[in-house]
Amino acid sequence: MIDVIVAGAGPTGLMLAAELRLHGVGVVVLEKEAEPTEVVRALGLHARSIEIMDQRGLLERFLALGTRHQVGGFFAAIPKSAPTLDTAHGYVLGIPQPVTDRLLTEHAIELGAEIRRGAEVVGVDQDHAGVNVELADGTQLRARYLVGSDGGRSAVRKLLGVGFPGEPATVETLLGEVELTASPETLTAVTTEVRKTHLRFGAMPLAGGTYRVIVPAAGVAEDRALAPTLDELRQQLIAVGGTDFGAHTPRWLSRFGDATRQAERYRVGRVFLAGDAAHVHPPTGGQGLNLGIQDAFNLGWKLAAAINGWAPASLLDSYHNERHPVAADVLVNTRAQISLMALDPGARAVRTLLAELMDFEEVNRHLTEKITATAIRYDFGTGHALLGTRLRDVTLKRGRLYELTRAGRGLLLDRTGVFAADGWADRVDHVVDVSAELDVPAVLLRPDGHVAWAGDDQRALSAALSEWFGSPVG
Repeated sequence: MIDVIVAGAGPTGLMLAAELRLHGVGVVVLEKEAEPTEVVRALGLHARSIEIMDQRGLLERFLALGTRHQVGGFFAAIPKSAPTLDTAHGYVLGIPQPVTDRLLTEHAIELGAEIRRGAEVVGVDQDHAGVNVELADGTQLRARYLVGSDGGRSAVRKLLGVGFPGEPATVETLLGEVELTASPETLTAVTTEVRKTHLRFGAMPLAGGTYRVIVPAAGVAEDRALAPTLDELRQQLIAVGGTDFGAHTPRWLSRFGDATRQAERYRVGRVFLAGDAAHVHPPTGGQGLNLGIQDAFNLGWKLAAAINGWAPASLLDSYHNERHPVAADVLVNTRAQISLMALDPGARAVRTLLAELMDFEEVNRHLTEKITATAIRYDFGTGHALLGTRLRDVTLKRGRLYELTRAGRGLLLDRTGVFAADGWADRVDHVVDVSAELDVPAVLLRPDGHVAWAGDDQRALSAALSEWFGSPVG
């Protein structure tokens, strides 16, 4: 029996597979597409995802192939300078999704994950001991757990019968990678003028002479799964911008709307949903890929704990309890951003007012933190101000905090040397060190970097260790 089957080899599934392998869990990733896609659906990583790559020792690989951009102007494309964020990585890393996919694939394989392409899930059935998975070619597999990270049209979600309520699309945008004959000067002049009113418009150069073109559609298609034609794209470019830029030779064409939907449940017995399989929303702010990676980072260590036999009874349910509200907030902020980018007088008035409010640093930071996911605080009850937050990277005498998190274990950072976690030494690293950036005697971090306890009380620490890391040994 396989420990975990992951359906979908996108960033979410690949990140999850790597997290499971960190803990020695057997994992098979099933991807229905025979070859990796070259479609650039997402353009980069925000601060929290950059932190995650740092926590797992991957950041240098990403930095070598990406471009750092200043944070700012991401909320509804309202041009504002970057606020001060509580992170050591206060930038956006521009990196095309195919590169992210490749780097995460390499990482997962290095750790021992098995990836099977051309493997489409068509049947799911579970009992008290495991999950049976049927593939389109008739292959039958069985695993202790299954995770559906197979996109917005998730087969796993549909086979489970999980509701996917939300709001249908009211506006639609055409997107594609095409070659253009227009000069760079023409592209810049037209785009600058059009974006004074139409913010969903532009042509961004990619590698190999290809451009990423975006333009509002004429309406909402009955079947959004049906790709637009080149003629449709060219007609809309002319209608909105007065020119089609000489668009030709499309590499791919797509359409997206502002539909927002979220799975009612992220867990059904031994089956979980993550990434776009659990939530879909407009791409405003570039949050989708990042949200999925963060789902995987939350779920991976919890599934591994269950398989390795030390998970507390409530640990697997905490995945839905923590991540469902986070995605719900993303659905709200992306729909709000789409509304703020509309052309009617009411939307323009609200946009003008919000732009004025964003001149206040606290408002600008609050909205930017929604995009970067740096202010997420899980509800762990009452306690220290750090409780439930992710801890930023801090400098220690021996190096950096994130350098101590590479193994994906819990971490007790003890600034006094008086605390004990001996009964959990197989799951939690006890590090005695100090940091001028951390004003608390000790903190207990979960494997995902969120603070499970902070303070000076050994009894409270032991209770938190039991709550998140199970019963002590010995």
